[in-house]
Amino acid sequence: MRRMREEPRESPFLIRRMTREDLPAVMELEKASFTNPWSYELLQRELGHDWSVIFLAEESLPEGDRRLLGISIFWIVHDEVHVLNVATAPEHRRRGVGRQLMEATLAEGRARKCSLATLEVRKSNEPAIHLYKSFGFRPVGVRPNYYVDAGQPPEDAIVMVLDF
Repeated sequence: MRRMREEPRESPFLIRRMTREDLPAVMELEKASFTNPWSYELLQRELGHDWSVIFLAEESLPEGDRRLLGISIFWIVHDEVHVLNVATAPEHRRRGVGRQLMEATLAEGRARKCSLATLEVRKSNEPAIHLYKSFGFRPVGVRPNYYVDAGQPPEDAIVMVLDF
């Protein structure tokens, strides 16, 4: 039986805003996570927009360094959070990194008085769809042939919405 509310637990991950110094590590994560990763220039441009937020999920290492585990890129426009990109390094998936990033993303939207969150997700990305549904997102439409990767057939995106 699933409990409706769980007690908040201490996170093993540090969630923080990205800085320009993080660009090389974020580029490596993008390349490892996607066949069509965001470019260095695009990420750098996102850092300069007032409406754009990039969160990083990291964990501390024994020697005092930190390891990048995942990222969340989203816009806050008027009263809407629009999630553009959520990525977890392949070797760190199934550890709750994506969930922690989504919790932080939605908390930022609530703190900024947003009333709605939207996103697109690949129709074939069942783990992501399951994650988003667990937050209360619901499918509201389809964007045909939204994802176009070289050498691959186009893939539809499912548009999902969450009301705060």
